[in-house]
Formats: sequence, structure tokens, C-alpha cells
Amino acid sequence: MKKTRPRRPQTNGKVERYHRILLEEWAYIPPLDLRSPPTRRLRRFIHFYNHHRSHGALAWNTPMATLRQLTGDNLPAQHS
Repeated sequence: MKKTRPRRPQTNGKVERYHRILLEEWAYIPPLDLRSPPTRRLRRFIHFYNHHRSHGALAWNTPMATLRQLTGDNLPAQHS
């Protein structure tokens, strides 16, 4: 787990926005599969968020597509 530094509104704003997205797009949407535990649904949402959901701050690319465009080898082994 990584924590944000105190008195850093730039970082805290990003975390607060992520929490808002979780509430709007995951927590209050009724699950399609009620048999699936919430932690599994959250893992699926995080995968969707990073691999399939476009982000305006990334020129409407996904975070993983943006990482692939960067030069160098900065992806963990399991994602390369």
C-alpha cells in the first residue's frame, strides 16, 4: 500500500478523484453477478479502469496504452 504525502494537494486530489470514480462507476452500480464477492468485482473494475477505460487526462487513452507509449522498460514483468 502506498500513502500520499501530507500537504500535497496535487496528489490528494488524484486520490480523491479516484475514490469518486469508484463511487460513481463501481460502488453504486448494481452488480450483474450477485454471486461474485465484492473484492472480485473490485479487482475486475480496477482492471477495466487501467486497461479499457479512457481517461481525459491521458488524451483519452487508457493508462496501460499510455505506459506502452513511454520509452524504456518501466512496466512490471506481469504486464509487459
